[in-house]
Amino acid sequence: MSTQHLSRRSHRPKSGQVLIGDLTLTRARAHEFCGAARRTLALILAQDMDGDIYWIRPGWGHDHLHAEGVVDFINPGRITTVAPKRPEDLLWCMEEILRAGCVPLVVCELPGPAHMTPVRRLHLAAETGAREGSQIPLGLLLTPGNGGSQGVESRWHMAPRHAADVTRWHLERRRDRMAPVAAWELQRAKGRFSMRALAASVDAQHYKADTAQVRAH
Repeated sequence: MSTQHLSRRSHRPKSGQVLIGDLTLTRARAHEFCGAARRTLALILAQDMDGDIYWIRPGWGHDHLHAEGVVDFINPGRITTVAPKRPEDLLWCMEEILRAGCVPLVVCELPGPAHMTPVRRLHLAAETGAREGSQIPLGLLLTPGNGGSQGVESRWHMAPRHAADVTRWHLERRRDRMAPVAAWELQRAKGRFSMRALAASVDAQHYKADTAQVRAH
């Protein structure tokens, strides 16, 4: 398969927020990024967005963003970190910021997948923010492993596949209300990204099947 060379801000669909290349995310909704490179994928998304970012993380954890890594993608000064001390406050903070509609991107790191009811509340809050605020906000849940938050608009998994002289990742779209399961090899060289389509993995197909079974029941 051919490799697609990408330039940032080449186009911006009215209805969606560019993730990378032709891949987009529906705005005013909550999405999920999972896998070992989920934070990197979030920063790739932020590259094509203007304005401040709220980044919510557990206040009791020791795993957090470092400016030295962030600066490869965006200006670290764009990020405001919120660190609640109670687990129940993570999604509450995200909901309130989405509802305010004051920033284009709200990221929330979770220790595990979110349940259906809080995710629905995030969707409603983002819709309110888009209608009444100054921005059309996008909510992003970062979950470890294979994720699995219920009711998200889309789920993406990214894992590093670096070699000695190559910076690359394996990216999968595992769930999307408007698009099929798919996979890509994403490579970065001299600050530019290239993307090559791959066959979706067994894991991606498995999670698509799980979603269909949940809907059937």
